[in-house]
Amino acid sequence: MIIVTGATGRLGRAVVDRLTERVPAAQLGVSVRDPDKAADLAAQGIRVRRGDFDDPDSLAYAFEGARQVLVVSGPADPAPHRVAIDTAKTAGAERVLYTSHQAANPDSLFIATRGHAATEQDLLNSGVPFTALRNGFYASTPVFLVRSALETGELILPEDGPFSWTAHRDLADAAAIALTEPGRVDGITPPLTGPELFDYADVAAIASDLLGRKITRITVPDEQWRQVALGRGLPEFLVDLTLGIFAAARRGEFAVVDPALPALIGRPATTLREVLAAELPT
Repeated sequence: MIIVTGATGRLGRAVVDRLTERVPAAQLGVSVRDPDKAADLAAQGIRVRRGDFDDPDSLAYAFEGARQVLVVSGPADPAPHRVAIDTAKTAGAERVLYTSHQAANPDSLFIATRGHAATEQDLLNSGVPFTALRNGFYASTPVFLVRSALETGELILPEDGPFSWTAHRDLADAAAIALTEPGRVDGITPPLTGPELFDYADVAAIASDLLGRKITRITVPDEQWRQVALGRGLPEFLVDLTLGIFAAARRGEFAVVDPALPALIGRPATTLREVLAAELPT
């Protein structure tokens, strides 16, 4: 049985949807915090069980009978992912897959990518065959920020750098292929990225063209952005996490375009313009 964690989230659900096109529903299971939110999956014949990274006993139940487990990564802390890896191993899984990040590096300026690097090391140490999918930076991030800027027409952010923004649908296809085509994707993958590099000035220009209205990119110092964000009620952890993204971008940590993703999914990777056109209000 293939088990997918986080199957009510955007990426996890998309992976499950792709898997249903490739394998019978009876061979699929999902581990979710709230089974009620996955009732439609259960109605398709997919096994739905409660599983929480903070509750190893629930994970053991959710992973029962697993042949493969896809651990869809959560926040930056590698400790819950380590629990999931150990639980999958104890459950007898023959392979563990993990959604890592294109910039996974213990020396990254972004805490999440340091966490992904730690989890990749945990996978190496586990002794279980594994695949770490080094996913590109999700294109949903600029979509969210542009939506937030629509009221004022100003995209106010710290200084950034180029990103190879990557579509969820492409990464879901990649994960489904990795799960259903044994030997195709093993170990730590190359960066699975979108086809072009864009900074937030480029994002604002593309959005302006699509929407027919001007979105102006305004750069502010990190500390100024931090104080404004805290004043709006954003949690301090999230504010510092976000500033780490911009610091890493300025250092060029996300400035990578790799051919691995289109080669794996058998079609060109989705462009940022296509994602913005599909997801921004018209």
